[in-house]
Parts: sequence; C-alpha cells; structure tokens
Amino acid sequence: MGEYDDIIGSLLVGIFFNTFLYGLVCYQFIIYANTKHDDPLWIRIIVWTLFTTDTGHSMVAMYNGYNMCVTNYGKPESFLHVSWTVPVLAIATAWAAILTQFFLGHRVYVFTRNKALVIFLGIASCAAFVCAVYAGVLAILVKSTSEFGRLKPTVTAWLALQTMTDWIITITLSYVLLRSKTGIGRTNTVIHRLIRGAVQTGVFASVFALGDMFSFLLLQNTNFYAMFAYPIGRIYTNTLMDTLNARPHIRSMLEPTVDVDLGAESSAVFQMQTRSHTVPGRSLQTEDETSTDTSPEGSSTKYARSTTHQDEDLYPQGYKAV
Repeated sequence: MGEYDDIIGSLLVGIFFNTFLYGLVCYQFIIYANTKHDDPLWIRIIVWTLFTTDTGHSMVAMYNGYNMCVTNYGKPESFLHVSWTVPVLAIATAWAAILTQFFLGHRVYVFTRNKALVIFLGIASCAAFVCAVYAGVLAILVKSTSEFGRLKPTVTAWLALQTMTDWIITITLSYVLLRSKTGIGRTNTVIHRLIRGAVQTGVFASVFALGDMFSFLLLQNTNFYAMFAYPIGRIYTNTLMDTLNARPHIRSMLEPTVDVDLGAESSAVFQMQTRSHTVPGRSLQTEDETSTDTSPEGSSTKYARSTTHQDEDLYPQGYKAV
C-alpha cells in the first residue's frame, strides 16, 4: 500500500462513488421532471431541494478531491488541518436525511394514523440533524484533525439517531404493508414492490451511516469515514426518487382493471368494475372472479363469485375508497 492510501485513497473512493450516485440522481430527476405527476407542492419542493443539495454537495466533494490531490500536492502537513468541506459534508448529509425521513414519516402517518409514533420519528430526525450541525461547527472550531476525538460523542449521537429513525420507518412500513395483503396476485405484487422500496431506503442508508460512524470512531487517523460519509446523502435521494418514479410502473402492473395512485399520501387507490370489498369507514373495489363453463351444446355460462370482507385489518388505513 502507498503512503497516503488511508488518507487520500479512501477519500477518493468516497468521492468517486458519490459522483456515480449523483449521476443516478440526475437521471432520476430528469425522469421525474418529464413525467406528469399530481404531487402537492410540498413534495415538489422536497424533490427540488434534494436535487439542489446533491448538486452543491457533489461540487464541494470534487473540489475537496482537487484540493488534496492538486493544490496541496506534496504538502502532507495540509492533512492535519480541518477543511471547510468537512462541516458542509455533515450538514448536507443530515439535510438530505431529514427531508427523506419527513417524506417517509408522512407515509407512516397515512398508513398507521399513529400520531405518537410520527411525532417520535420527527423528534429523532430533528435531533439527528441538530447533532450533525453541531458536529460541523465543532469541526471548524477544533481546526486540527488530531482533535477530532472531541467530535466522537456528537457524531455517534447523530448517526445513531439517523439510523434508528430509518429502521423504525422501514419496519413500520413493511409490517403495515405485509398485513394489507388481499390474496389477489396483482395487488400482492404491488405490495411487495412497496415493501422493497421501504427496505432499500432503510438498509442502504443505515449500512453507510454505521460504516461512517465506526470508521470515524475506530480509524481516526484515516479518512475511511469519508468513503461512507460522502455517498449517504445521494443514497437517500436515489431511494426517494425511485419511490416517486416507480408509480407509473406500479399502475401498469395493475392495468387495465386497477388504477393505483401512490401520490402524496402514499395510499393505494384501487378501482375495479363489478365487486366491492366493504371495510368499516372505507371500501375497496376489486374485480369479480369469473369462470366460464362450456356445455356440450357449445353454449357457455359465466359464473361470478362475489364476497364481502368486513376485516379492516386486511388493508392499511392509508387505503382510500373510490
């Protein structure tokens, strides 16, 4: 290994991966911008804010790579000073996290109507953001990387709270969606797709957050933490944009008899033609199951089977009647 592999090499790996993910963010954003959505203003603001944040953060990341590899080439003493890019990294990452968690927290509320849980998630997400801002400010004050030990409690609290919030959201959404299975193949396929989106948001972001935390705590004299820290914000944005852009595909999975709108409330709206499942407080209309019996004389008879479900637990509370 080279002399600076642990310092410059790990930093560049994080910057390269971040740049790759930013390319995916641009692709996802172009798809969103060129697809007709009826999203409310607050969702569009989140999308534009995340894209702006990712653009600015990726530019700062590339500047940091240039500064270390070109501007300060042959100046190893520069590695001892804390660059202004460090607080930008922390704050931009936490900003992307809190916006994504607020969006998913709204989805949790739509599906569960559990105000206490949503308030707890909001407090934990805000606390993580405050810790990230404080860590960024403290990094400027210490000025030297040799004093990064003073940041350990704050960084640990920030990333632990952020990871905890992601996992609570993931587990809650997965549990509610699993309970909403109806036994209809196409709707179950859609539910599995929604569960996948919830899981990938929590798992990918938390893996990188934990990698960032343990690298910072255990490998303080290296930049291994940057290999995990730089891409976290892009992971949040990509998973959220994938959730929004997947809606037309989910609709196509249920056409022509079902129209699903997973819009701002992240709720499923099922439209069918002939049969309705009645649930207290809402109704879910689905297609009649029909079978055809052909008689020896060549005539055919259709048999329609109709049932009514009174069990509200079959559907998450976010499902709306049409």
